[in-house]
Amino acid sequence: MSPSIVALLLALSLPLTSVPRVGVVPAAAFAQEAKAPAPTTPSVNVNAATAPQFEALPGIGPSMAQRIVAFREKNGPFKKLEDLMNVQGIGEKSFLKLRPYLTLGGGDAKPAK
Repeated sequence: MSPSIVALLLALSLPLTSVPRVGVVPAAAFAQEAKAPAPTTPSVNVNAATAPQFEALPGIGPSMAQRIVAFREKNGPFKKLEDLMNVQGIGEKSFLKLRPYLTLGGGDAKPAK
C-alpha cells in the first residue's frame, strides 16, 4: 500500500470527535451567548421605590421617575409589572428593557424614606 492510502485509511478510522472541524461552533457556545446577562443594577420594587431609586434604572431620568411615582400615588400600587406601561412614556420596548430590574412588592408597600 502506498503511504497516501495508509494515511487516508487512518484518517477514516478516527472518530469524528477527534478530528478538528474548522468553522464549526459548538452548541455550548450558543447557549452561553443566549443567556441574558445578570443585571448589575439592583432590582427596584415598583410599589415602594422613590424617584431617585427609579432614576438608577437604565433609561429612566428624573421626569420619568417622577411620572412613575405620581402614577402610583394617583392609581394605587401596581398589580402587575406590565401595568408600568400605563405610565406615559413607557411603552413595550422600554418596559422590556426595564423588566429584569423590576420587582413587584405587596400592595401595601410603603415608599422608602
